Formats: sequence, structure tokens, C-alpha cells
Amino acid sequence: MSGGGASESRVETISRLAQWRIESLGPCSYRRSEPFKLGIWNWYLSVEKSRSVCIRLFPEPGRVAKDQPPLARFLLRVSCPGPPRRSCASPVQEHLLRTSDDFVWQVDLMSHGRFTIDVEFLDLRIATNNATESSSSIWPNEALVQKIASKSTLGCLSRMLTESIHTDVTINTTDGVLKAHKAILAACSPVFESMFVHDLKEKESSTININDMCLESCSSLLGFIYGTIKQEQFWKHRLSLLAAANKYGIGDIKDCCEESLLEDINSSNVLERLHVAWLYQLERLKKGCLSYLFVFGKIYDVRDEMHSFFHHADRELMLEMFQEVLSVWKPI
Repeated sequence: MSGGGASESRVETISRLAQWRIESLGPCSYRRSEPFKLGIWNWYLSVEKSRSVCIRLFPEPGRVAKDQPPLARFLLRVSCPGPPRRSCASPVQEHLLRTSDDFVWQVDLMSHGRFTIDVEFLDLRIATNNATESSSSIWPNEALVQKIASKSTLGCLSRMLTESIHTDVTINTTDGVLKAHKAILAACSPVFESMFVHDLKEKESSTININDMCLESCSSLLGFIYGTIKQEQFWKHRLSLLAAANKYGIGDIKDCCEESLLEDINSSNVLERLHVAWLYQLERLKKGCLSYLFVFGKIYDVRDEMHSFFHHADRELMLEMFQEVLSVWKPI
């Protein structure tokens, strides 16, 4: 998340959301933001006032935008503080953006006084040679998992797992059985190591019962441990992986899941992510969710879900949310 500042040209960012707060256009008919970074590009927002307000989104001119032009899928919202609070949201947009003329949105909302422009990027793709059909998404971040799952041992570990080479432990899941290796499990998890070192039933029977994971999720867990997991597999099962990492003390998986969950916070999942962050003591994810809700003002988008959330939320979490409100609240 970008830092604070008094400049009215500054655009704040978190996850895939960019927010520009404008106190007043005043006598100016045109204003352009400072550049802000999302994906591999620096971006600008601009506002032009005539009969209506025209908002433009475009990448910073240069070699990156020329050689790797962004194909962006996004939506915009303009909000004016109340009472009454008013907002106007665009349909989902998808544009190949190279210049300031590639996307213009006209808004018939108040053009004087204070307002906020939100840009939520749903996807960012690199359009190869300006051809959208050959574009490749920059999300999810494939390098994240590849960095943690060491490539140097990938080949032999993959064979050991997929071909069950000298497996010596059986894992019973809720809907199937997997084979693995005690040494590898013990090396990655202090909990597994304890099972095989002390005189526990797992040591005697060479069997582990994992009654809170299905076969597919547990396969993903082993895939991460052995370095064979695919990005799509990780993305699909990251919440189950997070729970398993917390249960078995596997810090690398826990860190990777937290980083991934920070990547795509939005209004439909922020409360669930906040609960997950609290449950597993993920401070960065918790801070990101609270900032999204209160610093960036997205609490208005989830007000219908707040009653149920507060009904089940831990008292200490509710206190932290209240403290966050106090820290960002300013009299209008």
C-alpha cells in the first residue's frame, strides 16, 4: 500500500484498487494524478470538467507501455461524501490502453466539491504485439510459488511422489488415500516430525489420519511440500492449504497463502479474508482488509453483510475494527 501524503495528486493503492481523493476541482478544468504502480506499469488518472466530468485512465508513456501494452479489465466508481453519500459506478470495462485517448468515462455527477475516484482492476494482461488474443495475465503471480518451491529438487521429488518411490507412510483423507515419505514430511513440519520421533500411533502404524482435508486438497499440500504444485492448484486450494499450514506448523506455506490472499481483496471477499486473517494471526492480511474497509471507504459496499459478520466476529476483532474507524475518521 502506498504511503500517505497531503498532495491532492497522489493516488493511493492497495491490492488491485487505486483511489484518488480530490478535494475540489475549483477553477481548474483539468487535473492529472501522480503516477501510481499497479502490475508492471505506472498509471495516471486525469479529470477534465466541461458540461460533465470526464475521467481518463492510461499508462505512463514509455518503453514498457509500448512493448508490453496493458489490456485492462476494470471498473470505476466516483463517490461524493454525504450526507447523502452519492456514487456512480461504471460497467466493467475492457480496453487495450496505450494513450490517454483509449479510455474516457463521462460522469454526470457533481463536478464541484470533494469526490473520490476508485479504479478496481479485475485483470491486467500483457497484449503481445498489440494483439489481445495472445495476451497473458500478470495475475496470479506465478513467480511467488515458483520461488518458494525450489526448482533444484523438483524433478526427483516429483518422481518420488507421483511414482510412490520408497514411500513409507500412508495418509488417510476424508475421501481417499495418499502415499508419502516420513523424512520429507518431518523435514517440512515440526508436527509431522514429532509424530514419527515420539511413540505415537503414527510412528507405530506409519499412518496419518487427516480428517479435515479431502483428497484433492491434501494432494495440493503434498504438491507444495514436494515442490510440484501448479499455480492453478495452489490458487484453488489456498484456504485449505492455509489451514493445514497453521495446523502442522509449515511457515512457508502460511506466508505464501497470506501473500496470495492479499493480492485480490475485493468487496465480495474482504470480510471473509478479515475473518481468516484473525483466525490464523495473519497481521499483514488483517491490516490490508481493515485498510480496504476503512481507509479506502469500502465499508459502504459491505454494509448489508456487516450484521451477520458482527454477530459471529470475535470481540477483540470488533475492537480492532472500531479502533481503525477512530484512526481514520475525520470531521467533514
